[in-house]
Amino acid sequence: MSRGASALRLVWLLAALRLPIPAQFSYERILRAVSDPANWLTYSGDYSSHRYSALAQITPANVSGLRPVWMYQVNDPNKFETTPLAADGLVFITEPPSNVAALDARTGRPIWRYARAIPDDIHICCGQVNRGLAGLGETVFVSTLDDHLVALDAKTGRVRWDVTAADYKSGYTMTAAPLAVKDKIIVGVAGGEFGVRGFLDAYDAKTGKRVWRFWTVPAPGEPGNETWAGESWKTGSATTWLTGSYDPDLNLIYWGVGNPGPNYNGTSRAGDNLYSCSLIALDADTGRLQWHFQFTPHDTHDWDANQIPVLVDRAFQGRPRKLVVTGNRNSFYYVLDRQTGEFLLGREYAKQTWAKGLDVRGRPIALPNTEPSPEGSGVYPSLHGGTNWFSPSYSPQTSLFYVAVREESTIFFRGEAIYQPGALYVGGSFRGLPGVEPTGYIRALEVETGRKRWEFHLQSPPWGGVLSTAGGLVFGVANEGYLFALDAATGKPLWRFPAGGAIFANPITYLSDGKQHVAVAAGHALISFALAENVTR
Repeated sequence: MSRGASALRLVWLLAALRLPIPAQFSYERILRAVSDPANWLTYSGDYSSHRYSALAQITPANVSGLRPVWMYQVNDPNKFETTPLAADGLVFITEPPSNVAALDARTGRPIWRYARAIPDDIHICCGQVNRGLAGLGETVFVSTLDDHLVALDAKTGRVRWDVTAADYKSGYTMTAAPLAVKDKIIVGVAGGEFGVRGFLDAYDAKTGKRVWRFWTVPAPGEPGNETWAGESWKTGSATTWLTGSYDPDLNLIYWGVGNPGPNYNGTSRAGDNLYSCSLIALDADTGRLQWHFQFTPHDTHDWDANQIPVLVDRAFQGRPRKLVVTGNRNSFYYVLDRQTGEFLLGREYAKQTWAKGLDVRGRPIALPNTEPSPEGSGVYPSLHGGTNWFSPSYSPQTSLFYVAVREESTIFFRGEAIYQPGALYVGGSFRGLPGVEPTGYIRALEVETGRKRWEFHLQSPPWGGVLSTAGGLVFGVANEGYLFALDAATGKPLWRFPAGGAIFANPITYLSDGKQHVAVAAGHALISFALAENVTR
């Protein structure tokens, strides 16, 4: 029997047994993800990171009929932050700390599970978490807390290769979903609180061989090193702990970079500290820097730029432009030309008290007495930012940018900063502003102007992202444990479901048996929802 005939026979047997067909994540398919809304093939739904789906079965008229259809429990006390992938009847998730499971998309039944033992002496700042996977061909890829990139057979969970990216004993960790581009797997690192030197890597998807590395803190002789005083670059942090975006026409990868180290004491690292708190645009084939834009030069408030860069093609001030837009942790919304990095627009989208505004280059005009001090200096936003790692969404249907917003203040204290490998290297501390209750919103912004079109108030600051759909809906999450749906045009609340546990994740949507599902990690379970049978669609 020929190889092709064998493959067809396998597909027929799986269909007969009602088992999922092995998932396919070809590069060409990911390129066409916008026209394949039945599946969710990459962390942000497509390379442009719109986190928008063309599925439209669920609408404002029938969303009240959404019901949970299955639930998959994880057996770990850490925060469950995964964004699932959905392909060909399978749902792939990461479980904390660095495990992977493949589930039947119809029932939630586990097909296989990969479990990884994590060393006891690992150094982490913010919980043993993992935010998701990448898929390419018939392989899924996971980064692990102990700094490995692992390739798993999508059909069986068998390890195809396992490579070490960094030394966890020095403070590096890995928590982000990788990004599959062409024949490469792009992955970043965490550990910015431990004085590591950040980088972004690309690996050959078939062999695991490293193809390129871009250091986000330049060494002597490299452009940007002059923005670090003395040898402070060696412990400059600037980590890359959230997934980026990709423009196949320009062949550019866009990736956010984290805070400089030490976090709250900048006296030893005089200068702008490139490429911390920046968006970098790299050639996908070589890793060479094409341009950068720094949102917060010489950051001392832990305002990483690890937010999702969203790629939008539309007219800006009457001229067609290739744009990249983002709601930054420093509470400003930015519009940049994604070909050149030119600053086009900046506007406050969340409460801030640290800057008078932005100058014509987009550089913040800092106000006096807002830097951390031994006595403490209070500012908005808090160290958690106007938003954080959770995903925004852009809807081409409404031309609105949806972002989950945190409004809270922090008092920042500057303290001593002594570097020791593997030890916290933050140079200070922080606390909340007494008597001021933090709050949160889902806000809809006009892409071209950054003006607020509408907002939906939340009881507390959110820790999860948003999803928009062609059904005219925006799905969001509340820290109290609710998944909810809003009218995408007006923000009117239409439906909510109490999930029974705090939500630290982004929702997705996919088709199973011809029905649109919405899935989100809530508490310690992945829950998948669909319309009840008696609801008219």
